[in-house]
Amino acid sequence: MLIDDVTIKAYSGKGGDGIATFNKTKMSLGPSGGSGGKGGDVFILGVESISVLQYFRHKKKFTAEDGKNGVGQFKNGQDGNDLVLRVPVGTVIHNLNNETDFEIKKINQQILLLNGGQGGRGNFLFRSSRNTSPKEFEKGKPGENATLRLELKLIADIGFVGLPNVGKSTLLNSLTNAKSRVADYQFTTLEPHLGVYYELILADIPGLIEGASGGKGLGIKFLRHIERTKILFHFISAESNDVVKDYQIIKKELNTFNPALLKKKEYVFLSKTDMVTEKEIEEKTKQLKKINSEVLPISFLEDESIMKVKKLLNKIKDKKHTT
Repeated sequence: MLIDDVTIKAYSGKGGDGIATFNKTKMSLGPSGGSGGKGGDVFILGVESISVLQYFRHKKKFTAEDGKNGVGQFKNGQDGNDLVLRVPVGTVIHNLNNETDFEIKKINQQILLLNGGQGGRGNFLFRSSRNTSPKEFEKGKPGENATLRLELKLIADIGFVGLPNVGKSTLLNSLTNAKSRVADYQFTTLEPHLGVYYELILADIPGLIEGASGGKGLGIKFLRHIERTKILFHFISAESNDVVKDYQIIKKELNTFNPALLKKKEYVFLSKTDMVTEKEIEEKTKQLKKINSEVLPISFLEDESIMKVKKLLNKIKDKKHTT
């Protein structure tokens, strides 16, 4: 199961305490208390794998290491180790404490989230010409903390959308090494699947139904993943009795969730054409072209159809390099 929305608590480390001690070495008397080490910081790091949020499924509290206390003979405490929270590229981090958001957009992008507490000064640093034997020292400063909501929004070049059981997973498997589950019933795909066609990232978004934007079916859980795709491949089954209605159902849900989705470049695929007659294919293609000129009838059983899709993907890939 893909974990794409979790809430955790993160804490940076506390600074170590300074100490008040005095040098016991003969002829070298005086304050010798070391300062405490700095507490560990908390960082967010972007990684490639979309499954790393699984790590946060059960464990909800994450803490950087505290700084060590200072000791005698001028020895400062060690700094605490930093905490690095790894999240998939495309994750939006919502800091619920201060209501700020930021996003991880690149692999190895690292952002400082919480500063560790400063270590307290030992009495050696309080010495002066007027106070040659200070007994003062400081406690380490507390670290920072935040409640974080980690929301994954997949970043893909092309998103596959459509009603359930229209062949999205089948095509993804044919084009890439993805292993999306395929069967002849609704909601076979219960989580997004990614595949790579050369350098194009393809995302199979689970089937939507009428009312999805209001929570029906798989609801809005996966609609947000469509927001980040650059192009939409909209699948409509040739077996449908009303292909225009099927098309409009998905467009309505996209518009309700976020009107900006309607501005994305879209290609329409009339899928499963091997299940109907040539006359039906011609008629249904004509109906769809009245509302979208980019319509491609395809059969997943025909190599010629798959080659047509690959030709389109190659065109998109080549254009990607020129923009």
